[in-house]
Amino acid sequence: MAESTGAQAPVVVVTGANGLVGEAVCRALRERSALVRAVVRREGAAPVLEGVEEHVGDFADEVFAREVVRGADAVVTTVHPMGSPREVQHEVAVEGTPVLARAARDAEVARFVHLSTAGVYDRSAGVGDVAEDGPLLPEGSGDYPDTKNATDRALAEVGGMTTVLVRPPAIMGAGESSVWNTLRPADVRDGGDRSANPAKTWSWVHVHDLADLVADVATGAVATSDDPERGPVEGATTPVLVAGEPATWRDYLGAVGEAVGVEPEWTDEPEWTGQLVTDRARAWGWAPRVSLSEALSELRRGLSG
Repeated sequence: MAESTGAQAPVVVVTGANGLVGEAVCRALRERSALVRAVVRREGAAPVLEGVEEHVGDFADEVFAREVVRGADAVVTTVHPMGSPREVQHEVAVEGTPVLARAARDAEVARFVHLSTAGVYDRSAGVGDVAEDGPLLPEGSGDYPDTKNATDRALAEVGGMTTVLVRPPAIMGAGESSVWNTLRPADVRDGGDRSANPAKTWSWVHVHDLADLVADVATGAVATSDDPERGPVEGATTPVLVAGEPATWRDYLGAVGEAVGVEPEWTDEPEWTGQLVTDRARAWGWAPRVSLSEALSELRRGLSG
């Protein structure tokens, strides 16, 4: 299927449409006049927006996958059960996501955009700035990075379409399921880990900025290229890092501690102090709109409400 020329609204499938990222992507797609097929597991869970059509089912089911991608211009996948047992993460992400990718390839879908993570990269003490070609963590680094890396490899093996692996760090944004705005602060308030080296890099991006990049790639606003520094490589798999302005754990944990009335425990062990290099995303026309100050203010408002 040819990429949308603007004469007809592109049709984009979004998995996990009821999640923090999925809902933001649906809204960003509608801002670009795309028609959205919102894939959820429970009826009535999809965002209630004009131009968003709910599809209830399991994207890892081959029959459902073929049906939901038929006639679509792009697919966006946002589902990974982080925090679940390793076997669940493997089943849903490593085994399930490629089922949808193969269905998309067979249906001649132009673009497949997968929400990966910057957590697949080695960001240990002494490592400098990290770009898309940076060293990946080896197997055995943890359930989450292991299964995210395995999913990325499995998608690259599907081939036959333009695939983009969007790799964000900590995702900020208001919401009950938000790890960094809601769940992590609640754990700190309730006696969980509140220790960190204050100078350690805290890489982050706001969910609205992340959704902007995903939506632009999915709708074809970012043209394909034979050079990944100019755009997604046609018919290949291209990773792209996305992150907001530089920040440290003093910024984040300090804001959380202030909001929930807990003093952070600062340590001095060696930690990563580099930055995620976002030159590729910026060359594709993306730039963050939400500042660190705005993101932390939103965090504080949510915790004081």
